[in-house]
Amino acid sequence: MLRRTKIVATLGPATDDPKVIDEIIAAGVDVVRLNMSHGSHEDHARRAETVRNRARASGRQVGVLADMQGPKIRTARFKDDFVMLEEGAQFTLDATMDATSGDINGVGVTYPTLHEEVSRGDTLLLNDGHIVLWVEEVEGTAVRCKVTVGGKLSNNKGINKLGGGLSAPALTDKDREDIKFAASIEADYVAVSFVVSPDDVHEARKLLREAGGHGGIVSKIERAEALECIDEIIEASDVIMVARGDLGVEIGDAELPAVQKDLISKARQMNCVVITATQMMESMITSPIPTRAEVFDVANAVLDGTDAVMLSAETAAGNYPAKAIAAMDRVCKEAEKQAASRRSDHRLHTVFGRIDEAIAMATMYTANHLGVAAIASLTESGSTAKWMSRISSGIPIYALTPHVATRRKVTLFRGVYPVSFDVEGVGTQQANVEVIEELQRRGAVRDDDLVIITKGDLTGQSGGTNVMKILRVGEHILPG
Repeated sequence: MLRRTKIVATLGPATDDPKVIDEIIAAGVDVVRLNMSHGSHEDHARRAETVRNRARASGRQVGVLADMQGPKIRTARFKDDFVMLEEGAQFTLDATMDATSGDINGVGVTYPTLHEEVSRGDTLLLNDGHIVLWVEEVEGTAVRCKVTVGGKLSNNKGINKLGGGLSAPALTDKDREDIKFAASIEADYVAVSFVVSPDDVHEARKLLREAGGHGGIVSKIERAEALECIDEIIEASDVIMVARGDLGVEIGDAELPAVQKDLISKARQMNCVVITATQMMESMITSPIPTRAEVFDVANAVLDGTDAVMLSAETAAGNYPAKAIAAMDRVCKEAEKQAASRRSDHRLHTVFGRIDEAIAMATMYTANHLGVAAIASLTESGSTAKWMSRISSGIPIYALTPHVATRRKVTLFRGVYPVSFDVEGVGTQQANVEVIEELQRRGAVRDDDLVIITKGDLTGQSGGTNVMKILRVGEHILPG
């Protein structure tokens, strides 16, 4: 059984051994994530090259996603590396405080305008919400707080404001340099952290194109403000990521499940790819098996229609990178057997604006109602395959293309599988024959199966898909 939901796995020290890379490829990773918050450009370039070389050797395509650090708002450092904060104690955050002199009374922060953006009554959440501070007053640059949830607070921990409202720009100077680097290694996707408006997406795309990059832009939804203009952000993006860590801290954990479901549904309705991320199998950092709660979490994301599920520290720094991917693979496959993941009422009342989009929608309607075994999309850019993948179905979609960049791009699309295939200069009838032969070689179809082929009259033209042809394997193929 082919798994339709894609798996994104973060690279790190735990995957630096080439044998581990081979193991995670064999386990089924589809896209690897380079976390630009950690490591050097040299580290990331080496990891990307190793993955691509080992994937090529195994006959696979694995995409590369470069994830920008963004303006993470953090505490500075403590003299003794940490303090224990007691509930009810007073604690001050001050951007002008020495960056290494924090103590039980207060600590510096990396965000110089924090005092301008909070006021009495606000709630600040530190270290992913493990420490909660209530703002009592703002005096100059000092934000004086009362500890409402205490505990251990160590160096360089993140700061969020409950409900959002901190206005740090999404792209930092470091991100701009990292985007140039992503272009230099031909990253297939660039993820922008803490997006709050479509302008953030447009700026990142402009910087990537100016640097010679052609990858798609992933908008990480982790600020409360992003939800206020989510349609515009989705419209501007190639992919959105439901980044549940910071988002859950800002909007509250109880609201997060409903927001996640809504984001997945909205992205699919708007023809955008969606990744679900953060703590999906976090126990597997140290355990060889996931918890039952984690199994349910992954399965529910699959049933909701996510294109991909993501592993972070589980593979970057965990003890069992390949086992984490294998566990996620098993859960995804089982969830995909459920009827709910194969039915769709996607865009039944929508007027399509493009011929290739209409062909994609007609193909999926036909395939789901005719008992088709496989769909073969001859594609230049991957757009037709992407539109098809928005429809819930159990039918595999093969994106046949001569372009390696397109094959890497579709590794993130649910239910789409990249195939190196070139019909330049080949007649229409012979091209159909070769498509069927390719699917037979892969074991995707056998005699008497129905196959749908989509293509354009003019090969080599992006956006030119205008033909849907239904063939029966084993029958003589007529011209056209």
